[in-house]
Amino acid sequence: MTTRSMADIAYDILKRKKRAVQFIKMWDEVAKTSGYGNDHVAQFYSDLTFDPRFVCLKDNKWDLVERRKFDESHIDISKIELEDDESEETDEENEIISDAENEYDS
Repeated sequence: MTTRSMADIAYDILKRKKRAVQFIKMWDEVAKTSGYGNDHVAQFYSDLTFDPRFVCLKDNKWDLVERRKFDESHIDISKIELEDDESEETDEENEIISDAENEYDS
């Protein structure tokens, strides 16, 4: 087993390949190099996700951020629409409270 991190090994693999790689293929190479078994695959996925050197592309391919355009590696959060579930629940709760108060007053 190597003392290098799985993310560092993945970085070297992507540098060498010079293109995006399917996660499972990259994992196979990282596992061979590092000596880790399949019980570490979830940790490896987490490592890639949180490491700013990597970007996940469609079809679960991974690449280096340094090779991608900004819009390929970043999400424009200003276009995300959030649902306002809480206000709907509050309206429903207010209606129930109002009904209960009306029944009590009668």
